[in-house]
Amino acid sequence: MTLGHRQSFPLCALLLAVAVGLAADDPAKDEWLLFRGNPLQTGIAPAPLPKQLAELWKFPTKDSIEAAVAVSGGIVYAGSMDEYLYALDLAKGTEKWKYKGGPFKAPPSVHDGAVYVGDADGLFHCIDAAKGTKRWTFETGAEIDSGANFTKDSLLFGSTDETLYCLSLDGKERWKFKIQGPIYGSPAVVGDRTFVAGCDSNVHVLDIQTGKELRSVQLEGQTGATAAVAGDYIYVGTMSNQVQAVDWKKGAIAWTFQPAKRSQPFRSSAAVTDALVVIGSEDKRVYALKRTDGKEAWSFATEGRVNASPVVAGDLVYAASLDGKLYVLDLKTGQQLQKIALDGPISASPAVAGGRLLIGTQKGTLYCFGEKQ
Repeated sequence: MTLGHRQSFPLCALLLAVAVGLAADDPAKDEWLLFRGNPLQTGIAPAPLPKQLAELWKFPTKDSIEAAVAVSGGIVYAGSMDEYLYALDLAKGTEKWKYKGGPFKAPPSVHDGAVYVGDADGLFHCIDAAKGTKRWTFETGAEIDSGANFTKDSLLFGSTDETLYCLSLDGKERWKFKIQGPIYGSPAVVGDRTFVAGCDSNVHVLDIQTGKELRSVQLEGQTGATAAVAGDYIYVGTMSNQVQAVDWKKGAIAWTFQPAKRSQPFRSSAAVTDALVVIGSEDKRVYALKRTDGKEAWSFATEGRVNASPVVAGDLVYAASLDGKLYVLDLKTGQQLQKIALDGPISASPAVAGGRLLIGTQKGTLYCFGEKQ
């Protein structure tokens, strides 16, 4: 099935513009507050990066950094499997504070002066962003890999105990929604709707106020990725080697893409522009698919599995691989423009804010790249 340009793209473009906040000339909004940068989870940076990235600083932790960082107010919030959440100065990489929890595999989120993050022990933490002190914790039944998303008065996150939780901002449970399988990805939010995909091979559309399921759409495989929403469509990769576009209002699959040769699971979450869906695969490639019909626009071969989720900033794609390289690609053609070797395999996704790109490695090093002064 082909998506109709006239029907879907004007709304998609409007929502994407809102998601990035039209912030290219507004430094106050040039932040990275959620796993994929915005409530729609589209992986689009609010402003472009310098054409050539240079290493500005790096910060060592004592174990793997598995997830994207959050950036707000010139502070970087990074979780490590060493059981600490770190607050670092974006300009210099110096430590402001560190908070002890469990092993942090989930991406932190920042909202209204607090950092929200779950740990591998199943505990969800709310931490004062300025002081690094605990405000409250909430216990789930299993490891938390999902990042948090927000409405005006509540927050949402998933757990591998097969539950999507909705809490008040002071940590009280409002509702919970159970699926038949672990939830690894972060929920997306559009208006009064939230969207979650999990290991039950479904995309669920829920009413945020009540937690009531409005519809579910069956995928052709389980997913551990975060679903991105643009207009009437959800884009998500599956463990059955496919990328699928779902019309969430109609409750139908719009298109399905599967590589013709040596296809492997898609654990990466997609970056969605007005024209393309950019996603990594365990077949060691980054794919750009046309949003209209899911046809391949280009693909790029790395030397390792691509489980990290690519980010689009301006007309460039930033993708990381378990080969330990960060790749900078032309969005239109997929041509490699820069390749940067880091100190270990990369499963964490990039975050972009303040003219800088931040990414961690399995060696436990957080790198900051930008324009060398």
